[in-house]
Amino acid sequence: MKQILFLFLFIGTFPFLAKAQTVPSPQSHFGFDIGDEYMLANFSQAEAYFKKVDEASDRVKLVEIGKTEFGRSQPMMIITAPQNFNQIDRYKEISQKLGRAEITEAEARALSKEGKPVVWIDGGLHANEVVGAQQLIETLYQLASRNDEETLKILDEVIILLVHANPDGMEIMSDWYMRNEDKTKRAQNIPVLYQKYVGHDNNRDFYMNNMSESTNISLQQYVEWLPQIIYNHHQSGPAGTVVAGPPYRDPFNHVFDPLIITSLDAVGAAMINRLHVEDKPGYTRLDGSVFSTWWNGGLRTTPYYHNMIGILTEIVGSPSPYSIPLVPDRLIPNNGTPYPVTPGPWPFRRSIDYSVSLNYAILNHAVRHGDELLYNFYLMGKKSIDRGNTDTWTRYPKNSQAIQDTFDASQRKKADDDAEEAYFGNRSGLPIQFYDSVYKDPTKRDPRGYILSADQPDFSTAIKFLNALIKSGISVHKATADFSVAGKNYPKGSYVVKTAQAFRPHVLDMFEPQDHPNDFLYPGGPPIRPYDAAGWTLALQMGVAVDRIMEGFDGPFERVAYGQLLSPEPTTLPNASGYLLDARVNDSYMAVNDLLKAKVKVYRTNELSNRLPSGSFYVPASGKKELETITKSYGIKAVVRKGIPAGSKEVKPSRIALYDYYGGSMPSGWVRWMMEQYHFDYQQIFPQEIDGGDLNEKYDVILFIGPGIPGASGGYGSGSQPKKEEIPAEFHHMIGRLSMDKSVPQLKSFLENGGQVITVGAATSLAYHLDLPVSNALVEIADGKEKLLTGDKYYIPGSVLEMYVDNSSPANYGMGEKANVLFNNSPVFKLSPDAALQGVKPLAWFGTEEPLKSGWAWGQQYLKNGVTAFEAQIGKGKLYAFGPEITFRGQSHGTFKMLFNGLYK
Repeated sequence: MKQILFLFLFIGTFPFLAKAQTVPSPQSHFGFDIGDEYMLANFSQAEAYFKKVDEASDRVKLVEIGKTEFGRSQPMMIITAPQNFNQIDRYKEISQKLGRAEITEAEARALSKEGKPVVWIDGGLHANEVVGAQQLIETLYQLASRNDEETLKILDEVIILLVHANPDGMEIMSDWYMRNEDKTKRAQNIPVLYQKYVGHDNNRDFYMNNMSESTNISLQQYVEWLPQIIYNHHQSGPAGTVVAGPPYRDPFNHVFDPLIITSLDAVGAAMINRLHVEDKPGYTRLDGSVFSTWWNGGLRTTPYYHNMIGILTEIVGSPSPYSIPLVPDRLIPNNGTPYPVTPGPWPFRRSIDYSVSLNYAILNHAVRHGDELLYNFYLMGKKSIDRGNTDTWTRYPKNSQAIQDTFDASQRKKADDDAEEAYFGNRSGLPIQFYDSVYKDPTKRDPRGYILSADQPDFSTAIKFLNALIKSGISVHKATADFSVAGKNYPKGSYVVKTAQAFRPHVLDMFEPQDHPNDFLYPGGPPIRPYDAAGWTLALQMGVAVDRIMEGFDGPFERVAYGQLLSPEPTTLPNASGYLLDARVNDSYMAVNDLLKAKVKVYRTNELSNRLPSGSFYVPASGKKELETITKSYGIKAVVRKGIPAGSKEVKPSRIALYDYYGGSMPSGWVRWMMEQYHFDYQQIFPQEIDGGDLNEKYDVILFIGPGIPGASGGYGSGSQPKKEEIPAEFHHMIGRLSMDKSVPQLKSFLENGGQVITVGAATSLAYHLDLPVSNALVEIADGKEKLLTGDKYYIPGSVLEMYVDNSSPANYGMGEKANVLFNNSPVFKLSPDAALQGVKPLAWFGTEEPLKSGWAWGQQYLKNGVTAFEAQIGKGKLYAFGPEITFRGQSHGTFKMLFNGLYK
């Protein structure tokens, strides 16, 4: 009977086991094992393998989540036990319901038991970090083919989303690496960025969602699946270690739920413990690496603001020979690195094995704590909703400082009144009323919501801002009728974003200023550099008009479906002799470019016309047909105008060159994308072409965005350069660097003969090479000599600052009197007293007050009256210098016009 029963059970399970056993191995498909030295699979090969595994295994379902910027399919593999696919839509629904937390606690507890935790594992985002994409292949094979108890338990209890984050990059990098038959000559020095426009910055786009890949991923994470854990593979670990992972160092952002931090501790413990059990040393955490949980915008950091556990690891490894370097300090066990690794050769396959172990560690954690992960997901969302419905004070550093300042002021007053020595210490704590002075102050509360009025000048940019939120799963409401809140009237079509929603931390982070703590290595010492930006408030960057509503409010509001993107309402165009397009509206520039390509004449005003500011565009009635198509497509409002305004000048398109170099510039890449979005034609220009001269014959404007111009101290900013014989001929024109002896004279000649040069960020050092009457404002006098300010005196990592703008200048048409700008230790200038006589005038500057709006600015007093942008007449042409990053990552819509204005004749 036992033999018959065993045979019956075996026959019953045989189809499942047989199908799993037919899964093709990587070796059978690629011709090599994943992790073999000198070997990398490309995306085309990987995609074919994904399809084979999908066909062979009933544990895997391959789906496309969208197209990449180059038009490739972006794949996601849903992996789970075969029986779970029968209810896969139900498990997705459960994850959505728990994540959005719009259910009762009783429902949440029941769903937490019914559901399956969803774990996201990706790879390949940064294509030069080749371990990530290759481990994805190996992990798929292991999960699809293994029949051990651990794997079967994972499949039974967890829904796994295995996602390729950058198919284009894998194709570019692997094809380049494998092109040499001589394995010893294989290298990763690709000639272009490994994402079509932004390369490494594809991991800086996850609250803006400009790129197709970012949008595809965000919609899966925040609208469709809402995973509880998101694991983002990266490379490389700190020197002397193997892998850096959670938990991460301080600071963490003040707006997200504390359960995020402690949940990171739990997952991190599972990861490091598994490696130690398997005798895999070299894991470092906490202050053993540079990674924190402060910044929003990365694939693993944006999840924190959505109550999801975001995991980043940075691992070493290369298909070319690699060794763990000897770093003596890393040999000492400590809390950051409890089990140091021995220096020496490190096979590529070992990095793949580590990665698979870390994946399994996370999946096992989900098995053991599945219902807890699901319920905590709901709980964090429910607490967010409750905070949005009640008086809530986020515990920002500025609030703690306000308590201390209030106490200190009271002690000084007491000393004055009593003529006695006051007590300024607080070793025993302060009286509770000083807490109440801040945390019961209604003016310091978090808002209950935000209103974006439909009557603001650049409403189409406000809609772009809202779409960035919607892609991140934020709930948005639209007004179906006129309404009033707090005594202010709003028109139908306005939008409302309330903070009483599960992803409230992300809402606050996009609307409210970040308050980065003063973070120094030791008191009086150097600053600790944030992992990325310190402040980024998107509403400020985009120049969107927002009303903060402090009390609960309601109105004729209709919820926009989750994930449903918005479009401006089409507008009608009445008959008239002419029309005006508002210079304050970014999309007006896109409309003008379309009109010019259609051979429609366009003019630019130089004074206020029909309540529209100087620099607005006039289109005669002869262009009505083309303009009508545009207003319907873009929702741009055209103002009727009788006759062309006096003094208007005809606008013509410029021949635009955008500087780039071998390997690709990310700041330049972002501008390439921007130019295409707003329909500007351009050509890329490389150092050899600049050195060749005759630039005026081909171009009217040359753009230098970020690095490339020889720095004031001699740096070039374009990385290492290959030799011509090392690369195919089609890339030879990209090689080279700009130089003082060849390039600068040609640029000067271009300017003197009527060309325009626009420089942004580091590229503004060109002004010094042209001997203009400008100097660095961020210096001090020491021993009779100018010396750059040290970090303990002045330090402003990526933050949003406010500057004054000369909006009467054509360079700033459409701007307000002030502008918020992304500032990242950016150049600030001082003009000499006779600068105006030499044709140099300021375009933007800081005032006397502290300019910080969001982030961290240490030593703001050094910015007082500093010039942030200027123009200089050089012969018949002009140089424009913008110190701050007016095109920052395609996010800073509020300052795009400062670039666009210079792109017309």
